[in-house]
Amino acid sequence: MNTIWIVLGLAALGTGMGAAIATRLVTRTSSTEIATATDESALNPANPVASNDSRAFCQYNALESVTASLYQVRSINAIANDPLPVLSSLSSSINAELIASFTPAPFPSISDRARAAKIPIIMYHDITAVKDVDWDVTPEDLEKHFQTLQEGGYTPITMDRMVNHLRTGAQLPEKPVLLTFDDNYLGQYKYAFPLLKKYNYPAVWSVHTRFVGTGGKKPKATWDQLREMQKSGLITVASHTVNHLNMKNLSDPEIEREVLESKKVLEKELGIPIDYFTYPEGEFTERAKEKVKDVGYKAALSMSLDPRQERSANESEDLLSIMRFGQSRFSEAIEQASGGTSASQVSLLPTVNNGVIDFTTPVEKRKVTIDGLPLTLVHGGRAVTTHADKRAQVAEILAMTPNAIAAVDGGFFSLERIDGNTMIGPVMSQFSSYAGVFNTGNKGENPLLNGRPLVLISPTTVKFIPFNAAKHISLEAVRAELPDVTDAFVAAGWLVRDGKPQSAESFGKLYGFDASRDRAFWGIDRSGRPTIGVTMEMIDSVGLGKILAKAGLRDVVMLDSGASAALAYRGKSVMAYEPRPVPHIVALLPPDPAPVETAEKPNCPVSLNRF
Repeated sequence: MNTIWIVLGLAALGTGMGAAIATRLVTRTSSTEIATATDESALNPANPVASNDSRAFCQYNALESVTASLYQVRSINAIANDPLPVLSSLSSSINAELIASFTPAPFPSISDRARAAKIPIIMYHDITAVKDVDWDVTPEDLEKHFQTLQEGGYTPITMDRMVNHLRTGAQLPEKPVLLTFDDNYLGQYKYAFPLLKKYNYPAVWSVHTRFVGTGGKKPKATWDQLREMQKSGLITVASHTVNHLNMKNLSDPEIEREVLESKKVLEKELGIPIDYFTYPEGEFTERAKEKVKDVGYKAALSMSLDPRQERSANESEDLLSIMRFGQSRFSEAIEQASGGTSASQVSLLPTVNNGVIDFTTPVEKRKVTIDGLPLTLVHGGRAVTTHADKRAQVAEILAMTPNAIAAVDGGFFSLERIDGNTMIGPVMSQFSSYAGVFNTGNKGENPLLNGRPLVLISPTTVKFIPFNAAKHISLEAVRAELPDVTDAFVAAGWLVRDGKPQSAESFGKLYGFDASRDRAFWGIDRSGRPTIGVTMEMIDSVGLGKILAKAGLRDVVMLDSGASAALAYRGKSVMAYEPRPVPHIVALLPPDPAPVETAEKPNCPVSLNRF
């Protein structure tokens, strides 16, 4: 209990002055009046009285410091009403991710916190249309491996992320794997690199510098091809020595030349630091490890021709002798993959196992193909919504949402006016000219939405509950469902619910649910991360639900579909076409957004006059 009161005390101290200032600044506008202003005519920008009141609200409440204070006050209220879930979520973030960053294991030791996880590293050599030796792999077999990873919910990670985990115990995905390709074969560039781009999988490329660009029966990729792969952001280049000699047979000066000269050449040719090393044939001595350490490598990959010696990275002796699995043991190796999250966390409070939403993970974009359907998914961060004054492209509204990294088009909107922003059903957005106002929607239409997902978002969690037109008619009613709610809207239907894809019957009379269309969606994955996404080809709703369940989504709701389906990431649309403008988005903010610095007036997250 002492820990709880310490956390509450610190939080209160941090919000006290800001909240006091906020209270004084908003005295001109009663928060009760704002919260209950649900008459649709009062929300019409054409009404000058309503617009002036709304501008005043936005002006006083969207000031950066005041917004932060009010946001913290909501969180404190939530803690006061029900402290354990919120503090448990706080405990989850004050775990290995935070504590480990201050206490990494001494180099080159592997942290005890990392031992609970299992990261199988898969080692490939040449990728060829026709196998020359047993350890070659055909492009068809390699893609089957990638499809297995995708369909099984595995996450290929970067070498940087793996090494950081091994040093600190930092959090990993549920089923992490690392892909490595040795010897820089031209077949890897020709066949493996395109597949890595198709599935958006990172990999390690181990290069011996003397043979770059050479021909023969097993030609090597050129420097230009290596630069192309490195610049893709998917490939981490590692040194594989100069001459690919077994280091057990070399003198100390020869070892130093192999590890140092290869590093210098790679750095000069590629213009990047080379942090990782791969032992030829997996062989090394203690002197070789010392040389690898002395010249500045952060980790080194090994291997063994004896299957009994193969084990996951976390079971390796140290960072300078990380073990791998040969590709022939792919199926057996990946079965043991585990992020080890629960075992590696350093909890300050008991964990509340009630499907807590995780707003603490980085925002990451992935392109995946499941059952032949290409998808673009963005995971992580904190979910919010923005309701613009006029319709615009998702990327434009994204730019008006402070700190937002990615966004997808939101709920259905009325087609009555070509540039109107009226939504179908109730709506409330924290980023809006009417921030904090709960618009009840059209009371005549609302009963037609009964049973559809009512999306509720707060600073700490997300809820998807069946909409009830007779019940969810006011801010007080939705606060009864989620006390610190900041955003609300009605989605089209559930695609996945509690991990299960939904049947055709669940969509009721929703027009076009069974048609093949471009579709947008958002929800929560099995690890609790917010996830937004779009299909890159057309599909029906039932089929999409089945695919998203395979992709590891726990709860997913469908947003607007057809010509409106759109996703923007870091300011740019990912769509192959220009979508229809929309007034509403679901956006992902960083887990801990930095203050916004802008030369424009910081009054409104979405200005009345920007579009």
